[in-house]
Amino acid sequence: MTLTGAYILYIKVPVFNLHTNPPPFVNISTNQPIFVYMTTEVKLKKLLNERILIIDGAMGTMIQRHRLEESDYRGDRFKDWHKDVKGNNDLLCLTRPDIIKEIHKQYLQAGANILETNTFNAQAISLADYDMQSLAYEVNVAAAKLAREAIAEFAASRQLPTVNCQLSTDDLFVAGAIGPMNKTLSLSPDVNNPGYRAVTFDEVADAYYEQIKGLVDGGVDVLLVETIFDTLNAKAAIYAINKYFRDTKKAKLPVMISGTITDASGRTLSGQTLEAFYISMMHANPLSIGLNCALGAQQMRPHIEELSQIAACYVSAYPNAGLPNAMGEYDERPEHTAAIISEWAKEGWVNLVGGCCGTTPEHIAAIAKAMKNFAPRKLPELVSN
Repeated sequence: MTLTGAYILYIKVPVFNLHTNPPPFVNISTNQPIFVYMTTEVKLKKLLNERILIIDGAMGTMIQRHRLEESDYRGDRFKDWHKDVKGNNDLLCLTRPDIIKEIHKQYLQAGANILETNTFNAQAISLADYDMQSLAYEVNVAAAKLAREAIAEFAASRQLPTVNCQLSTDDLFVAGAIGPMNKTLSLSPDVNNPGYRAVTFDEVADAYYEQIKGLVDGGVDVLLVETIFDTLNAKAAIYAINKYFRDTKKAKLPVMISGTITDASGRTLSGQTLEAFYISMMHANPLSIGLNCALGAQQMRPHIEELSQIAACYVSAYPNAGLPNAMGEYDERPEHTAAIISEWAKEGWVNLVGGCCGTTPEHIAAIAKAMKNFAPRKLPELVSN
């Protein structure tokens, strides 16, 4: 195929290697090859049309395996901090980056294509529980860089090519994890005063804005607004995303959205049905929409089926490893989780799958292996009137 110079396209990531896969375009004037570059969003869409991509598993579950103590969370920098910080997992990006990076590498080894940053609660409102709200930006930058470094080191250790190979760094992405926050805009924390709110929309949006800035500056590929149980909080996150890219005039990153159905009612905690939640989120024009947390794969099955029938974008799902036992732990074996998700894939319901609470690299490895046998969900053809 030939193109004139006027049609040369310059966007982000190279997809052709001159030695092993020559570019299909040639400048007719100079007879020189034209290299085509793709934005992250275009590249992701290309991959999602080809196969089911794998999201990593639980970060918290893996951190718990290390049985960290207060001193581990504090490190040298915060050894004299005036509040207990044990349980502030996001802080480990600063005090124990070695652990966070190693967990990322374990999920890459298991077959994950998308790493979530360790930033589930890394915004000022949640960090205020530890009087660490001033660290929000720093934590997000560090978390994003750790995930990027994990990919680079994993690729180097495997001597992976960056193009023209199914397992390559071009198939590995960092998703900036934006959690639901510990305060809600739709619900009152005071049962005696249902009209009371502990936080305002502007405060939530400002906190998310700072988090987004840190994630982008740290180098994430995608922004993932996840574990949504209050749609209004998610709308504040989406507002902050749009405002950040409007203010900075940077190219907008793809946005993934994942809600949480909390129980057998089939509704979010703030009361929306799955269809209502989907409709409420679609103005964000997300790359994908899906569900995670609260439910195991077996319990999530009917909701993924419903979402696959109504979603105009790609569908994601990363369930818990079953339901917690009496001790709050998860017993579901990797092969069992993978078998249930395989049923979804066989029906053509999903484009991205992974794991949430209780899942481990073993779960992700089993899921990744199983997904090789299935084609991804096809996007519906939208007909305009």
